[in-house]
Amino acid sequence: MSSEILGFSVRDASGRWTGLNVDFCRAVAAAALGDPEKVKYVELKASARFPALQSNVIDLLMRNTTWTLSREALFKVQFPAVLYYDGQGFLVPKSAGIKSLAELGGATVCVEKGTTHEVRLPEYFRLHGWAVKPLVIDSAAGVAEAFLAGRCAAYTSDASQLAGVRARAPGGAQAYDILPERISKEPMGPVVRGGDAEWATLVRWVLHVLVAAEEHGMTRSNLEAKAKQMQAIAGWRVFSGNDDRIARTLGVPANWAARAIRAVGNYGEIYERNLGAATPLAIERGLNRLWTQGGLLYSPPLD
Repeated sequence: MSSEILGFSVRDASGRWTGLNVDFCRAVAAAALGDPEKVKYVELKASARFPALQSNVIDLLMRNTTWTLSREALFKVQFPAVLYYDGQGFLVPKSAGIKSLAELGGATVCVEKGTTHEVRLPEYFRLHGWAVKPLVIDSAAGVAEAFLAGRCAAYTSDASQLAGVRARAPGGAQAYDILPERISKEPMGPVVRGGDAEWATLVRWVLHVLVAAEEHGMTRSNLEAKAKQMQAIAGWRVFSGNDDRIARTLGVPANWAARAIRAVGNYGEIYERNLGAATPLAIERGLNRLWTQGGLLYSPPLD
């Protein structure tokens, strides 16, 4: 779990974990164990996340982690699906008057150790013939602290993470700009160890049923009525609990999909609760809209 990333994984005033990644963990726990609270959250630095997964310290990695070929092949892990589409951006003080990446040539840029951002920062600037001085720090909180203290001209990370830093910055969000350029694709999602096909399949399809529920207007409040209405449709019996073939194979109760939706709502409900217009982040869904609304999200068939 990432440490204190607004909208994704952060403790509220009572100490309870909240966020998009946290809600997904609760959905998986509800599907697998019947209780969305049966989750032990382990805070990890980016540099420690894959060793923790490989050594069985954690069973599910949910830490704003980008799906890449090298990670899946070399670390022997699996990325079951994409939970959030993002891109690497740059946060700068508004007072600096910086409007584009070209103006950062030769500047010091803060970046977190062990991330794709650390690799892509010098590559992108070198490709464009610009110099850059990375200031690499081994925690997201440390990078934000260094940037806000003026130790670097910009902070580079996922644009969503930068929005969280900006929302909580001294002086208010209006004192900082996220530059319009994105220098990478960052498809982020859950990660599991290789070699456990059933676990990977369950995690994958918990994510897909959250998306499918939004596609068909199924919410926490109308779950039972919708499931009953659509129980005659083969691909929707998974929500009614009337088809236990898949459940038996995965080792979960027949109502596993309904339990996930009942715990956290559909994908759209999760998004709006953590990142939407009524939150301090107010992040436009963009690529994270349903495919019917111009985004990239859709569920494969559920039959």
